[in-house]
Amino acid sequence: MPVICVGGMIGIGKTSVAEMLAKALGSEVFYESVEDNPILPLFYTASPEEIQAKRYPFLLQLYFLQTRFASIKEAYKQGDNVLDRSIYEDWYFAKVNHDLGRISSLEMGVYEGLLGEMMREIDGLPYRKAPDLMVYLKADFETVLHRIGLRGRDFEQDESLVAYYRTLWSGYDDWVHKHYSASEVLVVDMNRTDVVNDPEDAARVVREVKDALAAARRRS
Repeated sequence: MPVICVGGMIGIGKTSVAEMLAKALGSEVFYESVEDNPILPLFYTASPEEIQAKRYPFLLQLYFLQTRFASIKEAYKQGDNVLDRSIYEDWYFAKVNHDLGRISSLEMGVYEGLLGEMMREIDGLPYRKAPDLMVYLKADFETVLHRIGLRGRDFEQDESLVAYYRTLWSGYDDWVHKHYSASEVLVVDMNRTDVVNDPEDAARVVREVKDALAAARRRS
């Protein structure tokens, strides 16, 4: 059975797609640590002065790095699971925050050193070394903002975050196509896909994923 990573922008629908795929494939979802994350609300609500003093972006990336490392090791060990965002995607968020000056160059160096050690450990695992497929959920910026609003997490709704969301969104395609190399990528257009409310959309995405997995197996 395969291991699938579901990636994409904040609020785009990763959890819904991951749960749908896990149900269709008879596997488990490894969720991104959000609801129990003690740093995430602070990251979104802190003032620029608080961010500089408390270093919330750096702490958040370390927290995500640790939890995603634990998740992917367990998912690989079990061998047939869906990851709601994965450690492969984590670097992109750290890079954006570094580019914005929210993570210092010293912090970025520490982060990348830890990530490198973790990836070397993953490469040495005896049971699996990479996902079978990354499902990249893509949409225009207006769709992303709409879905963040629908999700309704209070700390994600402030108007001051729109510029941050746009910066993340504007570089996502570049990260996927130029930096991600762990597996094949299936792009799903979320502008025209609603797996929660449209059974035909859900069935189509499952079919596309199964076809992509079959094609990847033939190439391997």
